[in-house]
Amino acid sequence: MKYMLLIHSGAVDEQGGAPQCTVEDWMAYDKDVRDAGILVSGESLADLVTATTVRVSPAGERTVTDGPFAETRELLGGFLVIDVSDLDTALDWAARCPGARDGGSVVVRPVADFGG
Repeated sequence: MKYMLLIHSGAVDEQGGAPQCTVEDWMAYDKDVRDAGILVSGESLADLVTATTVRVSPAGERTVTDGPFAETRELLGGFLVIDVSDLDTALDWAARCPGARDGGSVVVRPVADFGG
């Protein structure tokens, strides 16, 4: 079954990175996921200041604003889609993710299968 791991950082340093994780931590995790043969896809997202939010009113009017500037310090930094046998296995991989440390979190969601 496929699961999406949404990786949220609890804090960001001056360079936009998560201070609790090193590049080596991420490289080791990436290698482990690839070596296990469970990686379907994954991407790291660009700096938050490059984001744009689109909203459409009930009347169909589009509003475009810079960023998702929510009242939170947590931000979505990237995602992985993994294909594993069950939720418990997906949760184990989420717990191993460097992004889950020191105030970060990994949201685990099943990927919907519409039979197509």
